[in-house]
Amino acid sequence: MLRPMTDTPARLLKLLSLLQTPREWPGSELAGRLEVSPRTIRRDIERLRDLGYPVEATKGAIGGYRLVAGAAMPPLLLDDEEAVAIAVGLRAAAGQAVEGIEEASVRALAKLVQVLPARLRHRVGSLNAATVPLLAGGGPRVDPEVLTVLAAAVAGRERLRFGYRAGDGAETRRLVEPHRLVAAGRRWYLVAYDNERDDWRIFRVDRIGDPLPTGSRAAPRELPAEDAAAYVAGKLSGLTPSYRAVVTLHVPAEQMAARLGTAAGELEPVDEHRCRLRTRADSLEWLALRLATLGCEFEVHEPPELTAYLRELAGRVTRAAGVRQ
Repeated sequence: MLRPMTDTPARLLKLLSLLQTPREWPGSELAGRLEVSPRTIRRDIERLRDLGYPVEATKGAIGGYRLVAGAAMPPLLLDDEEAVAIAVGLRAAAGQAVEGIEEASVRALAKLVQVLPARLRHRVGSLNAATVPLLAGGGPRVDPEVLTVLAAAVAGRERLRFGYRAGDGAETRRLVEPHRLVAAGRRWYLVAYDNERDDWRIFRVDRIGDPLPTGSRAAPRELPAEDAAAYVAGKLSGLTPSYRAVVTLHVPAEQMAARLGTAAGELEPVDEHRCRLRTRADSLEWLALRLATLGCEFEVHEPPELTAYLRELAGRVTRAAGVRQ
């Protein structure tokens, strides 16, 4: 027995949120998600259309509903200038892997592009083509267009074909079932089931080219890990060296926590003036850069390789500044 969602405005907002995910939703699945009857779903779809939302319906055994790009932005959302500004900002955040908002940026961008009319998509494309980002930290550049296509395929459980360049330069074509996108520091990874190799794989997104949705949906598969992030971490641990650093920072823990965010590692107070940071990175250079830009005094306890690298770096900086040692 269905328990109807009697709050119509709240139900319409939830329905709209589902439809903004770039995939086609069978009416029965929408009814199950909202715990209402298929008849109520049909009425709610008509209400959304009356409000100006371009909801398209397809018939047949695999038919359903999806939100399509319209002649104008749907009411109660964004005007043209706001839509363009947000799309450009999301592309910039996704392309540069801004710490803490990477995956959310891609999800939001995928939803926004889904409903942008053609004239606004052209404006967004022109602005991005004329803009060159300054990449921090030397990380690989990821095309936001590729991220958007991958995010849509993940959301819609749609098989995907793409070209992939391995670390040794070998080029292959892949047919995969995308599972999740994972932002790991300065890199993006796609976790997917490789249909031709009959196994799970991770793919560096900056090495993916020309992703093409096939239109074929795949049933959910059970990932052999707690979650996608844990799966990527486990795979990477066997591929690249990982350095675990323990550092005392001469700044209060609360102040440093606000500066570092949640992705920096474990932070604990030592006293009211100092805190201890435990973090990991795949290179000594990245650890040294992170510590040097914190704007405070610090003491490295481990690893010894980081201490040695900092001494070497300090010598180069001192000589570059023209200071005799």
